Amino acid sequence: MQTDRRTFLMAGGATLAVSTSGRLMAMPVANTPMVARIEPAIDDYWGTKITDNYRWMENSKDRDWLPFLRTQNDHTRAMIDAIPGRKALGERISALTGDAATTSKVVPTRDWLFYEQRPVGADNFKLFLRDPDGTVRTLIDPTIMKIGDAHVSLDWWEPSFDGKHLAYGLSPAGSEASVLHIMEVATGTILPERIEKTDWGVTGWLPDGSGFFYIAFVNERGTPQFYLNSENRLHVLGTDPKTDKLMVKRGQWPQIPMEETQAAFITTTEGSSSLLIGVVDVRTEKALWTADLADFVSGKGVVKPVCGFDDLIVAQAIDKDDLYLLSNKSNDRGRLLRTSAKAPDLTTAHEVVPEGAAVLEDVHVARDGLFLSFMDGGIQSLSRLSGDKVTPIAMPFDGAIDGVFTSSALDGAYLRLAGWLEPSGIWRIDTAGKVADTGITPRPPIDTSPYEAKRAFATAKDGVQIPYTLIYRKGMKPSGANPVLATGYGAYQYSATPRFGASLLPFLDAGGVYCNANVRGGGEYGRSWHKAGQKATKANTWRDLIAVCETLIADKVTSPKHLAISGTSAGGITVGRALTERPELFAAAISDVGWTNPIRYVAEQNVSDIDEWGPMVDATSFKIMYDMDAYQAIKPGTPYPAVLCVTGATDPRVAPWHVAKFAARLQAATSSRNPVLLRVDFDAGHGVGSTRTQRDALAADIHSFVLWRTGIKAFQPV
Repeated sequence: MQTDRRTFLMAGGATLAVSTSGRLMAMPVANTPMVARIEPAIDDYWGTKITDNYRWMENSKDRDWLPFLRTQNDHTRAMIDAIPGRKALGERISALTGDAATTSKVVPTRDWLFYEQRPVGADNFKLFLRDPDGTVRTLIDPTIMKIGDAHVSLDWWEPSFDGKHLAYGLSPAGSEASVLHIMEVATGTILPERIEKTDWGVTGWLPDGSGFFYIAFVNERGTPQFYLNSENRLHVLGTDPKTDKLMVKRGQWPQIPMEETQAAFITTTEGSSSLLIGVVDVRTEKALWTADLADFVSGKGVVKPVCGFDDLIVAQAIDKDDLYLLSNKSNDRGRLLRTSAKAPDLTTAHEVVPEGAAVLEDVHVARDGLFLSFMDGGIQSLSRLSGDKVTPIAMPFDGAIDGVFTSSALDGAYLRLAGWLEPSGIWRIDTAGKVADTGITPRPPIDTSPYEAKRAFATAKDGVQIPYTLIYRKGMKPSGANPVLATGYGAYQYSATPRFGASLLPFLDAGGVYCNANVRGGGEYGRSWHKAGQKATKANTWRDLIAVCETLIADKVTSPKHLAISGTSAGGITVGRALTERPELFAAAISDVGWTNPIRYVAEQNVSDIDEWGPMVDATSFKIMYDMDAYQAIKPGTPYPAVLCVTGATDPRVAPWHVAKFAARLQAATSSRNPVLLRVDFDAGHGVGSTRTQRDALAADIHSFVLWRTGIKAFQPV
């Protein structure tokens, strides 16, 4: 039930903030934020009545939605810009990131090497091509494109096996609302066809490069139905996309059962006459079928079942006529199986690699063997499989293997490697197993020797050891007064691995300490680590972060008045529930595009992710979701710490109303005078397509906010 009451309250006068010493500081601010109107909606969930005062924000066409976002953001901008040190911090961040090139993806083909890079000094990623003679040319440069007033981002790209054609997606304002384009690589000619609603891109090229399979979304963008009932289609180059052949959709194949939240990926491998059909959703497991590629394309193919979701196959690869499957069935850390691609039989599959001490994460096919990725508590490693022999490959340093890029037509592999204090680069493994820096990503002139990273463990509430890493400037002493920014994620079996960030260094130089907590819900120790922080056990995720923070306090690294926490995306649950469960433990919290109102997942575009969280089908499953809902956990009259809530207006993954509702309710509920700020980037989404300028500005805002609220003198208003 909703009322018709439409009252706006305007905050008047100067904004008051409480310093860490308790002294009131007047920060004159020209902009005053609109306080959200209260318009209760009451829901009955299996006998539990829930009041939602800000339900109206879920309607982006509400007359008050944009005014609320704009006035809140104006106020936040004025507050943060008034922090002494913010301007200098931002300039230092920009100088450092401008010196550091970043390469995100490499695809080797028979004659050419494609790579996506943000070059030194550039504001966005571009796509480059290296010819056989070493000549490099730019294929796609989004920095010279505009869609209306919005910047353009390269969302995804995939060349044909021979490298002669390239399919790619472009979208405005970080929205990930991709439109598919096709390029003739040799000439740079853009073919005339365009395909809308191709956010997930191309899933496989035909061997002769004449066409490709892709995911097509058929529902209205921005609605809860958008990602539902997607289709896999075949596009032939030079033809009208309206005539594209439907290959797989829900209900089309009796042998291929699909739910509305699932999508069908059709993948091909150079040198194999078989293709793979995979039905996937947000889970790591998938259902698979094989088919003869030529017969399937002609419409005469017979699909052969490989596995169902209950078989717990999490990765797969075809090498000629062999099908490799990474199985978690009856094991936690993965084993590699081999069967026939033409006549798959999981019951008789040969075990090639048994379960080991580290988690087997993925398998990649090259001409001279298979490359296997492993994970151990956040640190990754790589081995080569030749025949049935597994040979570990010595990495130049411990850290993250952010990508393994191979071709079944070429020997070796390209790697994207990074460490906490090692800038990311593209390395190559040769046939002898030696790893060398390719130089594709020039090493930045940044001295990381003044800093160090230390790995340690905290004991969780239930006794489990939780790994975390501290990054700080050498000489940091356990005084109890160090400003700490602790972050946690813990979802989707995604592992928080070492990643160098030039934008972090000015924060460390100012005395800050960064803490990365590998909380449960991620994939650092395999499937069981994920399940231990999911659904009914989700509380472990935020309580693991709390345990890490309590350990830092006990070890006198910091204290509550110097401690801040943050979480991004699904990490909004982690930071939001840590904040609402233990508000006295923190001086500040940052929810960056955070998912904070899970019980309202039915109202957002990304509803298809619900397998990670629910769904709510009865009183028991409702309580599970309710318990992780940070928005609903806010209690009036509680002295909450300072909070910075961040969203992008075009976010397709976490609806901006999650962040806006969370901020509005905190502003109304807190009994302290600590600021609750809402930062909105109207030319950004989930951060995926943001420019360097946007990323730098966000880092400067977050770090100056943390340094202000945790007591660093140079960041205190006079």
